[in-house]
Amino acid sequence: MHDDKLENDNIFPKPRRWPLYNDVVHKPEDGPVERYYCHYRDNIKYSPKKMYYVASFIRGMSIDEAIKQLTYINMKGASVVKEVLKEAQEIAVAEHNFEYKSKMWIAESFCSKGLILKGYRKHARMRFGIVHYYHTHYMVKLVEGEPPVGYGPAQGPVVENMTAEDRLSQHIEKLRKRRIDFAL
Repeated sequence: MHDDKLENDNIFPKPRRWPLYNDVVHKPEDGPVERYYCHYRDNIKYSPKKMYYVASFIRGMSIDEAIKQLTYINMKGASVVKEVLKEAQEIAVAEHNFEYKSKMWIAESFCSKGLILKGYRKHARMRFGIVHYYHTHYMVKLVEGEPPVGYGPAQGPVVENMTAEDRLSQHIEKLRKRRIDFAL
């Protein structure tokens, strides 16, 4: 029976390290540590390239805002991520001592490549073409509390009281400082 389990793990790979983050015990001398819960869904029949956009879109949002935004995205990946978020929210409150259902934010949201199956498609004159059926793993980390201001790749650095001219000059300065490889 043990060999069967190993054989099935090789056929259908799952994330091994991500669920172990829930078992980490923090030392008392570290001080108060924010509560977090790591959740995943494995082998979703969806391309990792398409799932990347949905995963990075909700990073840094509060969970209620992320679920609200995902309802308006017309992609299969958005509906799957919405289900995973609701499932993670319920587990975090029930089993991981989160105080409120809506007081959590998405600290990490990413996907990785899962199982890839090869299939064949018939063409004319007895020829065949190879078709790849991609699967993806989706991982999310929920942290208790309010989301920090300016978190996430889309929002960029927090700059308060900056005029349009200052932003333009900052952007031009950034463009001037960039390095072009293999240039003359």
